[in-house]
Amino acid sequence: MSVVTAAGVFVVGLGSGVLSGMFGIGGAVLTTPGIRVLGATPLEAIGSTVPPILPGALSGTWRYSRSRIVNWRVGLVCGVAGTVLAVGGAVVSDHVNAHLLMVATAGILLYTGVSTLVQARRSTLAVVEAEGPDAEVELAVAEGSPGDDTDVLEAAAAHRHPLARLVAIGAGAGLLAGLLGLGGGVVMMPAFTQVLKIPMKVAVASSLVAVAIFSVPALVTHTVLGHVNWTFALLLTAGAVPGAQLGSKITLGATDRTIRLLFGAFLTVLAVIYGTSELLAFSS
Repeated sequence: MSVVTAAGVFVVGLGSGVLSGMFGIGGAVLTTPGIRVLGATPLEAIGSTVPPILPGALSGTWRYSRSRIVNWRVGLVCGVAGTVLAVGGAVVSDHVNAHLLMVATAGILLYTGVSTLVQARRSTLAVVEAEGPDAEVELAVAEGSPGDDTDVLEAAAAHRHPLARLVAIGAGAGLLAGLLGLGGGVVMMPAFTQVLKIPMKVAVASSLVAVAIFSVPALVTHTVLGHVNWTFALLLTAGAVPGAQLGSKITLGATDRTIRLLFGAFLTVLAVIYGTSELLAFSS
């Protein structure tokens, strides 16, 4: 591998880490096509992007944990539940038309992206329903200030959402992730913010916990099958770890509304890329 190629792989890893830290996703949406362009084989482009996900997610999680905004219960329960169903989704995907899966992927991403943008425009108030004597805890997110109320975010991180709801969200995210070939974070983030009503920053931090768990069985599988080119993987990891630190720093310094807008725009662009590539492949 040339020095120029190695530098390119590192930059791709850095960019994926930034996306991971900012939005609570794995970053493979960037690394897989990125290293494919830089010379990786199709199998290497899939397998070699898995090892950086775990350290990148852990790096971002550590940064958020220092700010005490990780809801560990949400991340751990959804991660474990999703891991089990992700295997089932991958098995089912072998029996479904690949073109339909790609169209469904683009459709889900587009709907989620647009709905996130609409949600960001409509409200800057996140509400967490409380159990017990307190009927509910309202979490006001400051729209105009660069940082959210620390007490508000810490309360959201400590809130105990119903276990059954967390299992259902994790299982659904895992199933769709395995079926559609998406990272679990892309599916979980909308559920965290729109179903559980978790503030965006806490949702990102908690999603990274689940993403780290999701990556473990995939890492073992691709390693055993020999799909990992460790030169690519280590260079990607070298970029992903500091990139996740940078991405989390950007999110922590931005308003909830800004992160929602950026995440919605990211998903919308991703949907257009998925949909366009599928249409071109279908017509060729």
